[in-house]
Amino acid sequence: MRMARQSSRYVFMIRPRAFGPNPQTAVSNAFQQPVDGLPSAFRDLALQEFETLASALRDHGAMPIVFEDTDEPAKPDAVFPNNWISSHADGRVFLYPLEAPVRRAERRMDIVDSLAAEHGFSVREIVDLSGLKYESSYLEGTGSMVLDRINQVAYAALSSRTHPDALAEFARRADYEVTAFDACDAAGRPIYHTNVMMALGTQFAVVCSETIGDAGRRAVVLDRLAATGREMIEIDLTQMHHFAGNLIELRAADGNKIVVLSQNAHDSLTSAQREQLSQFGRLLPVNVATIESVGGGSVRCMLAEVFLPHENGGEHE
Repeated sequence: MRMARQSSRYVFMIRPRAFGPNPQTAVSNAFQQPVDGLPSAFRDLALQEFETLASALRDHGAMPIVFEDTDEPAKPDAVFPNNWISSHADGRVFLYPLEAPVRRAERRMDIVDSLAAEHGFSVREIVDLSGLKYESSYLEGTGSMVLDRINQVAYAALSSRTHPDALAEFARRADYEVTAFDACDAAGRPIYHTNVMMALGTQFAVVCSETIGDAGRRAVVLDRLAATGREMIEIDLTQMHHFAGNLIELRAADGNKIVVLSQNAHDSLTSAQREQLSQFGRLLPVNVATIESVGGGSVRCMLAEVFLPHENGGEHE
């Protein structure tokens, strides 16, 4: 059996129509910044940033599949699809319970259907965990969990958006182990999504371990990461707040890897960190400053990887 891959060539993205501040998510997302201005200005800038990212991915050999946001209901965070869905090489698609009521309309079965009918992927089972919202048990996809797909381990910083019971249900259904921990910023606020303080590539791990206050638990997380053979790249709290942990490894058409991150994240890294990271893939920084400041998420949040096999029986490319 071929070893599972950590990164995909294919991602899907949602072109935003109603991007803007979201008071419901700001309660738990300290990365969202108070902003002044007309909603239309935010939408226009976010759309420009979206198109720049999609074009950059294509130019560097990745395969972004772009879906249009729907007009109704308005979904200010639709540009972040990785929170409501994950797909897997065995043909399963997981749907997740989102904390903010306004975000729940982002889950769209027409997108899942299109991946199969129009893009040639095989969807063999839908695992719908979204009903856990009725138990106030939330789990926001690959925002809440950073998945080591090679070793089937889900790393998760617990928060109001990442509940232990939902994690346990994912682990049971997906046959994953969970490494969960508490992580906070300098003000003591829980890290809202794991993927702002950790990212995994095939051969590297970016982590802001100082967010894990308990020394024993921090050692457990770092030891488990180190045991995978990945090279560790530590970032500090300031770099985390510049989204240096919110990056993603993708594979280009030629098989080489690219590491996609925001310009903000790239600029926060030291030259030594950039050199270290570039050993594992070509760095592709893209400016998404409006999406970061208004939406509180960055490049990785904008990309939902597609790991589904193709209908012809092959693996995802």
